Amino acid sequence: MLTTIRPSVIKGVIQAPASKSSMQRACAAALLSKGETLIKNPGSSNDDKAALEVIRGLGAQVVRREDGNLLIKGGGVLPGRQEVNCGESGLGIRMFAPIIALSDQSIAVKGEGSLLSRPMDFFDEIFPQLGIRVASNKGRLPLQIQGPLQPRDVEIDGSLSSQFLTGLLFSFAAAGAKGVSIKVNNLKSKPYIDLTLQVLQHFGWKVENRDYKEFYFPGPSPEGRDAELRHEYTVEGDWSGGAFLLVAGAVAGRITVKGLDLSSTQADKAILGALSDCGASLSLRDGEMEVGAGSLLSPGVPGLRAFHFNATDCPDLFPPLVALASFCEGTTAIEGVGRLAHKESNRALTLQEEFGKLGVTIELQDDLMLVRGMGKKGGSGPGGSAASIIKGATVHSRHDHRIAMACAVAGLLADGETVIEEAQAIDKSYPAFYEDLRQLGAQVIIGQAIGNAH
Repeated sequence: MLTTIRPSVIKGVIQAPASKSSMQRACAAALLSKGETLIKNPGSSNDDKAALEVIRGLGAQVVRREDGNLLIKGGGVLPGRQEVNCGESGLGIRMFAPIIALSDQSIAVKGEGSLLSRPMDFFDEIFPQLGIRVASNKGRLPLQIQGPLQPRDVEIDGSLSSQFLTGLLFSFAAAGAKGVSIKVNNLKSKPYIDLTLQVLQHFGWKVENRDYKEFYFPGPSPEGRDAELRHEYTVEGDWSGGAFLLVAGAVAGRITVKGLDLSSTQADKAILGALSDCGASLSLRDGEMEVGAGSLLSPGVPGLRAFHFNATDCPDLFPPLVALASFCEGTTAIEGVGRLAHKESNRALTLQEEFGKLGVTIELQDDLMLVRGMGKKGGSGPGGSAASIIKGATVHSRHDHRIAMACAVAGLLADGETVIEEAQAIDKSYPAFYEDLRQLGAQVIIGQAIGNAH
């Protein structure tokens, strides 16, 4: 699908999408908990749908109520199918594989798209230590798993992704682990583990976090999770998707985003630091935040300035950060490039190539990404040239939802139209993204390209 973004000034109020990180963890907890779980504000992304299909295949009953909320009846892993499909969800495969291993049945775990090329060597190395039989396709999908998992002291590498640890935390807790621990070396994305621990605690499981180096299971308490047969969980607003809305407001208008919790443990809440550092107009209130474009709508107000940001613990922020940095005066430095190789695309190279088509120069130096900002239309670029602005062009999502959204945000202030090929990639995490931009007044033509200038 082609989607065209025309230069636009945006304004208005928008609700942030539901967090797929929160939603998928809630699905796992609902599957493993006895009784019923009411999930409020459920997500509707492709990753969320895949998680619901996985827990259905593992024995959960899922009913969507008239009010849009989900009622899930769990009770543990009781597979009704010989295979499950995690779609393109990296969190899905890494979290659900250890959960699937709670069963003594042999189950095939499959995926689609870019997930087929992501490394799964972790399971080949760790699962046998826990009494799990596993066979992979040379460290790739599909996996064939047979448990039951036996909680034991184990030591893992947390440098590739914290999602493997999330899966082990859920499975150890559900297996009633007592007196054992998971030791972790070089853990990345610690805020996502905070979210996992928050969900586990909400559903009644106890895990002791010992400085992110060891996670100890004291065993179920007398009141335990079995005593509560009815849970309610409200899925948070998504800071990952919300980051694109906030950046869009910072570069192309003034908008209010609702539904993002300032007390959230989500890693991508860190976008607020970048917006503050670059000089965006930012007003935070209970349950909503207003972000403005500064000099675009207020002549005489200084434009956005380059910033330095460490994205090691929040690598999903790279795409919106690059979009933001493109409109900042000067060179922005973003740390954490090493976390980008095994995403839906190799995001470091993809951002360099696709934003290069828009005229933005991105340099990669080991773990550092340097974005040569071009300022805003009417601002001064290198040498004081007012023409140094992003130019409309045809770009490709590379089947990566965050690349598609980043290019769309950049297109809001480009010189000419920006056409995004394979624009439907957003369905993975934020299916309503283009419609939300439209609601804010952006000129977005979905499904066709008209009069593209590039």
